[in-house]
This record gives sequence, structure tokens and C-alpha cells, in this order.
Amino acid sequence: MTAVPSDAILARMMALHPKVIDLTLDRVWRLLDALGNPQNELPPVIHIAGTNGKGSTQAMIRAGLEAAGHKVHAYTSPHLARFHERIRLAGALISEPDLTAYLDECYAANGGGDITYFEITTCAALLAFARTPADYTLLEVGLGGRLDATNVIDTPALTIITPVSMDHEAFLGNSIAAIAGEKAGIIKRGVTCIVGPQEDAGLDVIEARAARLGAPLLAYGQQWHASPERDGMVYQDEVGLLDLPRPVLSGDHQIQNAGMALAALRYLVCDEDACSAAVTDAVWPARMQRLRSGPLPERAARSGAELWLDGGHNPAAGAALASVLRSMPTRPTHMICGMLNTKDVRGYLAPLATEVTSLSGVSIPGEANTLSGADTAKAAHDVGLDASEAATVAEALDAILTRDPHARVLICGSLYLAGAILRENG
Repeated sequence: MTAVPSDAILARMMALHPKVIDLTLDRVWRLLDALGNPQNELPPVIHIAGTNGKGSTQAMIRAGLEAAGHKVHAYTSPHLARFHERIRLAGALISEPDLTAYLDECYAANGGGDITYFEITTCAALLAFARTPADYTLLEVGLGGRLDATNVIDTPALTIITPVSMDHEAFLGNSIAAIAGEKAGIIKRGVTCIVGPQEDAGLDVIEARAARLGAPLLAYGQQWHASPERDGMVYQDEVGLLDLPRPVLSGDHQIQNAGMALAALRYLVCDEDACSAAVTDAVWPARMQRLRSGPLPERAARSGAELWLDGGHNPAAGAALASVLRSMPTRPTHMICGMLNTKDVRGYLAPLATEVTSLSGVSIPGEANTLSGADTAKAAHDVGLDASEAATVAEALDAILTRDPHARVLICGSLYLAGAILRENG
């Protein structure tokens, strides 16, 4: 009998709830109980919430822990090219046979009840983690924190809140304080929380919840500091100072992400070699990633152009991307941008208006919630960009190379667009 592939099981799971997002933990607790509560059997958990930098911070922590000889589980979302990227078991992406087995088990245990795709697949990840030996489990929050499906660990080893900014207002609230309150929902009684750079309104909320729960904070600018230093970076906390290379992930904002990762590693008593590996060995696709193989990069290379990919999609990510572009060697930069219709498009594009020569708006292929290329181009025009619509990324790239053959071309605006590009040019 031929096994049902994971894609088919995942498609069945999409039909178990009419909404993609429906924040509550009731359905998750029900299914976890039916599965024997695997969340109580995990290796020590590091739980990460925040608006920006969660994935990069997790990648650096994983690189440091693995350099120290530890086996590490990791859970992240969304995936880019394949669902398997979401679940890393003891250092390796989950295999197709294991993924189908855990998904099948969760589907059967759910008994046809209402549950969202993210909720049931998170339960599958927790089940896989509980049954595979490892030293640590890295859990990245999907959305928010307080009611996220990952927020089922009573006593994690450590929690982390990366910078909080405006995003997903329809689900999390329309102020920094409200959003920070949702993120701070992962703070647990007596468990240390590492806090990245925050606006005052967000930090006040985080500090208040930590105080109520007796959770010690290790906060940026107070218990730890991270800053650029010539060609490297400096990290300092109460243990001492580390003089390290710049993070291999591009952009000054990655120094802050590295700082959170280093604070975590130092809390876990990792040595300086592990800390160095965190910044030099981390891999996190679609964060200002240079594309070098596949049809689109090869087309760009034949013309003498560079092709880059970034999945940032909110105003803070736009500001970080603009900072990266300012730090790069001077070269005409053209954006190919596709975004979801739930995002603050103008807020994302405004910081980039002075850093790029033109923008081509595209729809995200296969994505029901895509903003049209025409609407993206209009938003870009509204913030002062020379913008036009293109039917596809390939068409946009051809047009750019025709008029500026040695350009820097940046495909950006959504992790869903980044995933479509990596599936064809990975």
C-alpha cells in the first residue's frame, strides 16, 4: 500500500477549520491531551516571541548550541519551500516518513474536530520533539504569544521577546502596548526572560508582567549590550565582554539579534567558542540572501547584475532593509516587490524610497491573499518611488536588466514570495 504523502495530509488539515487564524488554546489543549500531552516531555525549551528577528535569533542560538555539542530541536514558521523546514529534529530537518507518521497520528487523534492548520501541525511538531532525544527545544511563536499554539509549556528553560513593532493589528491590537502584552504572554512564573530592544510602551508592559510573575529579565541596555565595533561587534553583560566578528547574517539589525542569542547562550553557560559560532555559522534563508543558483540568478549573472532575496514585510523590516542597503557598496538598486493584502504596504516601503532606483510590483504566485502588483506599485508611487506593475518576477527582472544590466536587484516584501522564489531557485 502506498503511503499518503505529507502534502496530501496537510491539505486535509487545511479543511479542519474555516479560518486560517483563530487565536485560542482550547483546541490545542484538547488535541495534546488526546496525544498524551507530549508538551510535558520535551527537552528544555527556549520559547521565542516578538515581531521581528525571531527566526534569525533562533538560528543563531541553534548555531551556538550545536557548536557546543548539543543536539537541538527547532520549530519555526512559515516555511519557505517545503513544510519540512518548520520541524528540525536533533539538528536535521524532519524526514518525509516521520512527518507523514506524526501528521497522521495527530489527524486521527483529532477525530475530525475543529482545529486550525497551525494548531494541528504545531501539535505534530511537539509530538516529534517529545519522541526524539535532544538537549534543547527551540520554539518560535507563530503569531502573538499569549494564545499562540506554542504557548503550552508550563516551565520553559528560558523565554525571549525580540523587538515588538506594529504588525498583525487585526489579531494583536492597534498599539505597541497591546501587541507587547500579547507577546509577553509567553513569560512564565520564575522563568528568566531575555528582552531585545523595545519601545518604552512595549517595555513597560513586558516589565509589568515579568514583575507580576517573578520572572527575572535580562534586557537590552540594562543587563546586556550589543553594538557594532569596526569590522566586528561587541557584546557585554554582567559576565564580561565578548569581541566577536560581525554576524554572517546581513545588516546592523542582526547585531541586536545576535545580542539576544548571545544573552541566551551565556545564560545557558555556553563558552566563547559557542558564542562565536552563533554569529559566524548561523544560516537563515531569505534574510538579505544573495541568490546564486537557479534560472533567475543565472539570468542576472549573465548580465552582470546581483540578485538578492529578503522576506521582511512590516515597517520595522522595511527600515532594517533600508539600513542594509545604505551599508552596501553603491550600486543602482531595483526592487521587485510582492506583499500580502493584510500588511502595511506604505509603512514597509516608506523607509526604502530613498534607497532604491525603482520598484516593480508583482502578485505573489499561488497566494490567495496577495496584494495585486498594481496596488503594490500604487503604494510605492505614493511614498515617492518610481514604480510600475509586472506580471511576474521573471518579467520584472528582464525589464530591469534591459535598462540597467549591472544593477542590484532585490526581490522582497513577503516570506510567501521568498518561498516561491526559493522553490524555483534554491
